[in-house]
Amino acid sequence: MQKWEYTTVPLISHALQEILNQWGEEGWDLVQVLESQQLGMTAFLKRPAQNDEN
Repeated sequence: MQKWEYTTVPLISHALQEILNQWGEEGWDLVQVLESQQLGMTAFLKRPAQNDEN
């Protein structure tokens, strides 16, 4: 069974493409972006777990 690892990343509006491209180069896939007054924009990303044997 595929296992995933997840991370969250704060986003800066004037550097969205650069931030997401950098994480994408490391194998992270964007799942969702949420915006809140307390945290601003936050990206939720996932990638296959490093220790997965499949």
